[in-house]
This record gives sequence, C-alpha cells and structure tokens, in this order.
Amino acid sequence: MCAAGPEIRGTRVELLSAPGCPNAEAARSLAAGCLAESGLGAAVVERVGRYRSPTILVDGVDVMGTPEPVAGDACRLDVPTRERMLAALAAAASAAGKA
Repeated sequence: MCAAGPEIRGTRVELLSAPGCPNAEAARSLAAGCLAESGLGAAVVERVGRYRSPTILVDGVDVMGTPEPVAGDACRLDVPTRERMLAALAAAASAAGKA
C-alpha cells in the first residue's frame, strides 16, 4: 500500500516544451514575470517531452485556450501571451478565494 503524498495547495503553473524549443526561454521568462506581477507565490514546474511547445498551464488549463490535439511535439503558432497568462492567474486566484 502506498502512503499518501503531500497535499498540493495553491495555483499550479506548468511550462510544457519540446526538446530544443526555440520559444521555451521566452515562455519561461513570461511565466516568471507574470507570477511576480500577480503576486502569486507559485513555482513553475517544467516538463520537457512531446508537447505542443511552448505551453503554459495554470491549474491544468492552457492559458491560450484548448488547442487542437497534435501527435507528438510541435511548435505552437499561438505562443502564450502576457495578457492571457495574467488573466489565467487572476482566474485561478479568484477560484482559490471562493474555495
């Protein structure tokens, strides 16, 4: 029987990228800057693999909306934006306040 892991609270931010993605660094900087601006103390969890790259998820939701599924890694044409990232963080903070 497995022991229960620690409970995760707060906003979860993930950066998904494909190996060698030329836009990953810009997305990393965007996520860090928006988190600082929003005042949320969340850390960014980075995952490198076969993803639509780069993708930023806030509480499991793509900040750019739900993209069409792709098979394997692919460059995104709709890279994450500051406005969408801040809106996603504000929605997450609002939802957390209601919980």
